[in-house]
Amino acid sequence: MTHTRRDQPDFEALRPQAVALRRAGLSRRQIKDHLGVGNSTLSHHLEGEPPPAWTKRPNAKDELRLRARVLREQGKTYDEIRAELGVSKSSISAWVRDLPKPTPRWTNAPRMQRLERAQAALRAERDEERRRLTCEASQQIGDINERELLLVGAALYWAEGSKDKAYARRESLTFINSDPRMIQVYVRWLELLGVERHRMRCSLHIHDSADLTEATQFWSNITGVPAEDFLKPSVRKDTPGTNRLNRGPSYRGCLRIYVANSARLYRQVEGWWQGIAGWAAAPASDGLSGMV
Repeated sequence: MTHTRRDQPDFEALRPQAVALRRAGLSRRQIKDHLGVGNSTLSHHLEGEPPPAWTKRPNAKDELRLRARVLREQGKTYDEIRAELGVSKSSISAWVRDLPKPTPRWTNAPRMQRLERAQAALRAERDEERRRLTCEASQQIGDINERELLLVGAALYWAEGSKDKAYARRESLTFINSDPRMIQVYVRWLELLGVERHRMRCSLHIHDSADLTEATQFWSNITGVPAEDFLKPSVRKDTPGTNRLNRGPSYRGCLRIYVANSARLYRQVEGWWQGIAGWAAAPASDGLSGMV
């Protein structure tokens, strides 16, 4: 047996009334007060009926959305719109994705020119920074005394020179490098050790694409060893079709300097290096201070 409250209005009869009141512009609260029903009942009666415009709360981003669409229609990019409105790109995309994309302001050629100019400016800035730092570091060195040259030369030789092995005895000074400045330092070091020019046996290791005569004279000027006293060069044939970047006009191969009768001197260099390495292995001194 179904019990119905006496004060409960007829459920089906209320729907036409609720719809009529809604279409008349009343809010949900006004309709509930008028009909005396609850939220769930009213929601059932008003299903499918849109609320009147005056009951809609304004969206805080409506103005931004409208402004974004205007800017997009003016040809602005997402980044430009974001910079002006301070909203995310995802929001901008949702607001203007139905609008046509703006015509690019730059064709491919001008765009590449602008990019190349920007890259050239960046390279120039980096080159200037590199030059400045190198110049400042060079000025920190100043003059080098004999002890400092002795240490520099010993470390340089142990890094780049030929070394004696238990399975291959090579107790002599043999140094090879392609950097003219490194060769200059090495020759100055040999002078400090009392090595005369006639003991320096120079030979070139070079590719056949280079000018052998010009390269020999170049290294002769660097070392002070007469070009006619150079030993037979080691010439390597270039592989056809190769275009290596280190084969430019400044390429003059590698210079090998063998010091005759240098077994005793080699053993001294090995000892100097052991002294340097032993110092590095010891605990750091509190007196050291950084230069950078």
